[in-house]
Amino acid sequence: MRLTKIYTKIGDKGGTTLASGEKISKAALRLEAYGTVDELNSWMGLLRDQIKLQPEFQTHWLDQSLERIQNELFDLGGELATPTKHLNLDKQRVVSAEDVASLEQEIDTINENMPPLANFVLPGGHVCNSTAHIARTVCRRAERELVRLRIDEPDVRGETQIYLNRLSDWLFVMGRLISQQLGCPEVLWQQKRPAATRK
Repeated sequence: MRLTKIYTKIGDKGGTTLASGEKISKAALRLEAYGTVDELNSWMGLLRDQIKLQPEFQTHWLDQSLERIQNELFDLGGELATPTKHLNLDKQRVVSAEDVASLEQEIDTINENMPPLANFVLPGGHVCNSTAHIARTVCRRAERELVRLRIDEPDVRGETQIYLNRLSDWLFVMGRLISQQLGCPEVLWQQKRPAATRK
């Protein structure tokens, strides 16, 4: 497929066209869901670029994982842009149980080398850590929007929701790995701290 025309003016009045050719409002739940997946993919790209700039980061598999996940998110966006009755699983790549299993395996591998958490962590300590947490929260938002979409359209495949749920967990442990690799102490939530004073 060649993209020769970038602007079509179709959306100037607040509508757009799904992959099936069906016209839909840009305020629709389906649009919110795959639009947020697109936003998440952009944050994943930024995270990947930021990590490449860190000479201390020698984990080549992570760049490959981020590239794989970005492609899977694009697949997910394409699926959500296609009403389920028009999906062709023989030709269209969609997220699968195998994709979820890959995320789980990487989560388990990372956690094996992590000290146990004694408290909740706050985003921060390094820009890469903060970016991973931004991506995590956008992923959670995409998941919530997908839950709403599946209430409205129950035929949307459950694997889409499971994938986002697991990816948010992946991004959490990725934030911890980033801090470890870059030698940045994790920022812990101070549950017991002095009350704020006003001058």
